[in-house]
Amino acid sequence: MHTVEVVTVSRVRLCVAALLAVTLGAAVSAQDKSKFELKLEKDKAFYQKMSTTVSQVIKVTNQDLTQKQESTFYFKWTPEKQEGDKWVIKQKVEGLEMSIDISGNPITYSSLKKDAPGAAGNPGLMDFFKSLEGAEFTVTLNTKDWKVEKVDGKDDFVKKLGAGNPQMDSLLKKIMTDDALKQMADPTYGLIPDQPKAVNETWEKKQTLALGPIGSYDVTYKFTYKGKDPTLKHLDRIEVDPTLTYKPPTDSTDGLLFKIKSGDLKSVPRSPTDPVPLPPSVVLYNPATGRVEKATISLKLKGELTVTIGGTDTKVELEQTQTTTIDSSNESLIPGATPPAKKP
Repeated sequence: MHTVEVVTVSRVRLCVAALLAVTLGAAVSAQDKSKFELKLEKDKAFYQKMSTTVSQVIKVTNQDLTQKQESTFYFKWTPEKQEGDKWVIKQKVEGLEMSIDISGNPITYSSLKKDAPGAAGNPGLMDFFKSLEGAEFTVTLNTKDWKVEKVDGKDDFVKKLGAGNPQMDSLLKKIMTDDALKQMADPTYGLIPDQPKAVNETWEKKQTLALGPIGSYDVTYKFTYKGKDPTLKHLDRIEVDPTLTYKPPTDSTDGLLFKIKSGDLKSVPRSPTDPVPLPPSVVLYNPATGRVEKATISLKLKGELTVTIGGTDTKVELEQTQTTTIDSSNESLIPGATPPAKKP
């Protein structure tokens, strides 16, 4: 009987020890993981600058057409109220700068400098850019998964952009889908995880950007959390491997002067032998402010499209590089902007 009791006690101790080990392991694992969240405070605005550079080479009937586009948008985000797990945030386009060069024909616009050279080159396009400045949206963000649930202000935005141009108004209504607007009005840009992550842990996010008669893009982001950045040691470093695949439109192409009939266009790996090597895709998250402090996302696309113009099919070869950078700050990132007055 004594032997049985000893064995029983030993088994109990082993079970308790095993449970403690599992519990301790889970606790250590949780402690080793870093949290990523957007820290918001009512009426405390924060600012972002999103810059994109696109270079294209289009081959049509053995002729090369080049295009380079540079754009910068300045955003202001103002948290207005919290409703349980949801925040209502006001997004405002504070300003923008655009530069488009099509085979040596430049078009430029800057809300910071109204009389920039080239501003008179395309009055219709200039009016379109001017309409973007000052646009506002009301965003409902769920803090459980950091996803935008709703965006208000689309109808007024489309009406303003398409004013006086029925063709443009019709096209914008097809392109500016609710999902497209949610992606545009996401203060996290889908770049932070919704769960704590350990060093070298990986995860994926997939998005589809549907643009109606233009087609759609399936984007996959493969993330790896690398711990603290070796240079900016106060920031968490997340490395990104983005891939993209284009799909031709299935919707009506009314409102366009062309139709993309078919296409095989997808991203290809970066190469150090490229004429202009793309920077690596990296997200730097600031745990003190709870924001993406800086991010760089680069893509190289290559493929073929069949475009129908005036009833004639034309084969188009396309090679494109694109780099988008995002910067965040407690103050406006518009050059020369006056810092907001501090509360007493």
